[in-house]
Amino acid sequence: MNEQIKAEIRKLREESKIAYVASVNAEGYPQVKAMMVLEHESLTTHYFSTNTSSNRVSHFRNNPKASVYYCNEADFKGALFTGTIEVLTDHATKARFWSDGCEIYYPKGVDDEDYCIYCFTADTVNYYHNLSNATLDAKEL
Repeated sequence: MNEQIKAEIRKLREESKIAYVASVNAEGYPQVKAMMVLEHESLTTHYFSTNTSSNRVSHFRNNPKASVYYCNEADFKGALFTGTIEVLTDHATKARFWSDGCEIYYPKGVDDEDYCIYCFTADTVNYYHNLSNATLDAKEL
């Protein structure tokens, strides 16, 4: 059963171009933002890019707790990953995810100080489909 669920979660994630990333602001309120998905290598590790100057970066630096949600609205299924986000600003990580067109947002290139990468590490994932829920621990992914 878990193998089928993992395969469905993997497929949902691979088909998703957008994920909803949630942080906790200084007042303790959840904040959700749609973000472009950068890669699909692992179910436990997810990467996103953003502006270092964004409010969300300060949220994650103050409180790394986060969730990432992928959904297929047509089939009414979704995967809610819960874990932590680390804000990465090292050259190697930024270069790994740099692509043509990024200079529109980061005119100084890969080393633009306003360019950073979020590395989300999942602790659990809750998968919803066909009126049922399944929660898996990261060790099961």
